[in-house]
Amino acid sequence: MSASTGAAPTEPGALEALRVPLTGYCYRLLGSAADAEDAVQETLMRAYLRLDTFDPARSRLSTWLHAIATNICLDMLRGRTRRMLAWDGPSAADFDPGAVLPADRWLEPMPDAALIAARDPAEVVAQRESVRLAFVAALQHLPPRQRAVLVLREVLAFTAAETADMLGVSATAVNSALQRARATLATVRTAPDEALDPADPADRDLIRRYVSAFETHDVAGLAALLCADAESGMPPLAWRLAGREAIVTVFAAADACVGDRLLEVAMNGSIGFGQYRRDETGVPRPFALLAVTVRAGRIARQVTYLGTADRFAEFGLPPVADPAR
Repeated sequence: MSASTGAAPTEPGALEALRVPLTGYCYRLLGSAADAEDAVQETLMRAYLRLDTFDPARSRLSTWLHAIATNICLDMLRGRTRRMLAWDGPSAADFDPGAVLPADRWLEPMPDAALIAARDPAEVVAQRESVRLAFVAALQHLPPRQRAVLVLREVLAFTAAETADMLGVSATAVNSALQRARATLATVRTAPDEALDPADPADRDLIRRYVSAFETHDVAGLAALLCADAESGMPPLAWRLAGREAIVTVFAAADACVGDRLLEVAMNGSIGFGQYRRDETGVPRPFALLAVTVRAGRIARQVTYLGTADRFAEFGLPPVADPAR
């Protein structure tokens, strides 16, 4: 995957044209949708105010902007707690199921449209892989500077010299940080679950059956789609379920879910859903974003992000779902 070459700063919209690549970069570093948006806004504002200092003879516009974004993200990460996925914390037996963890402890989902700027099919595939929740969660284990180095070098394909210039260090220091980052990732990344591919017939069938079982509250149908060791979480609650039987038992008793609707959406390089819940008049309205991963053709993990109803528009989801089903 190559870094964008950018455009001359005198062209209209040259800065704004790099918003999506910058958002993808900041999100990988910060793990937060809101923080990434703030970082990009600050980056573009600083760049606009300093545009007369940009020298196209010394660097590309993309390199210059990513350097500004890097400094902003590193400042934002000072003293921050690592963001994690619902299954990235204590084991299901070691936490208080009634606890509510602060919002800044959780990795947040993002729509593909905000993260992926590529048009070439091969680059789209590469960018999808680099914004998947599991990969972004693994990045959060790295110290901020190592995180920036790894993303700049291995995801965005900036050179060691460009990366060194962005961070104000030597190329040797960049290469050393990259080696340490790779070593850490090798220890924290487990065998990854698979993302859902909307173009794959088998995945399309799995999506169809999952949505059908969820919407009709078909307990047996859902059980048939889950891995035996499937996991489920519901941030910001520390609530977590491990194992198909535990998940199915809770689903069977969850009367509040009866009549819910799921609408498919492109999320973190995979397929996620907007979950709609009927109000007192029976109209399905935004309830929560739902992310899933698969393994060997079955659902391996599902996480319901409570408190995300106000983000549905970001994902291109409608304010009301069709109540017919």
